[in-house]
Amino acid sequence: MNKRKTKKYFKTDDEVKLVLDKLEAEYPDADCALHYDSIFHLLLAVVLSAQTTDASVNRITPRLFSTYENPRQLAAADIKDVEGMIKTLGLYKNKAKSLVGIGNMLTESYGGEVPRNFSELQKLPGVGRKTANVVMSVGFGEPHIAVDTHVFRVSNRIGLVDEGDVLKTEKALMEVIPKNRWSHMHHVLIFHGRRCCTARNPKCDECCVRDVCRYNRENQK
Repeated sequence: MNKRKTKKYFKTDDEVKLVLDKLEAEYPDADCALHYDSIFHLLLAVVLSAQTTDASVNRITPRLFSTYENPRQLAAADIKDVEGMIKTLGLYKNKAKSLVGIGNMLTESYGGEVPRNFSELQKLPGVGRKTANVVMSVGFGEPHIAVDTHVFRVSNRIGLVDEGDVLKTEKALMEVIPKNRWSHMHHVLIFHGRRCCTARNPKCDECCVRDVCRYNRENQK
């Protein structure tokens, strides 16, 4: 079987390195924007962050975290109480169900600990690849790339990869970006997407990689 060939705009490793270096220099403070005090609470925060902003999540988690300090307490929670705490977030009913389900499953199947395993994490309610990648990277310090809407948009727009969906983008970025840079570049691409390479009206004139960006070059023609 032939090895899958990643589609990308930049042809050499040196060109990719130039883009990565420029972006990292622009965002030296790039890091997880969610507030948390344990891996358990990080997991909950990432689940809550789906289709909403990290700032919105950070506003409601202090009360949530102080009330449910561990999985056993969350497993025993009244789901209506959880809903009330997270009601300002989108999809709060589904998220509350996922949170209580996580508490139950961690208590019953994992001894009250968040599993340090990518596949096991995805067995938890409301946890998909993106959430599992973030927990493995931010919580456990292992190299992973989580592809959210910003990472997908920015990496394809710049030309680091050229893929049509999130999973293909994740796998392509793992081929293009050196493994020791996966975790940090995840945050850097998010920062660039929030601050400059926005979905609408990207600030190309202010962009640190505008001279090599595929999107900018194509739109200058």
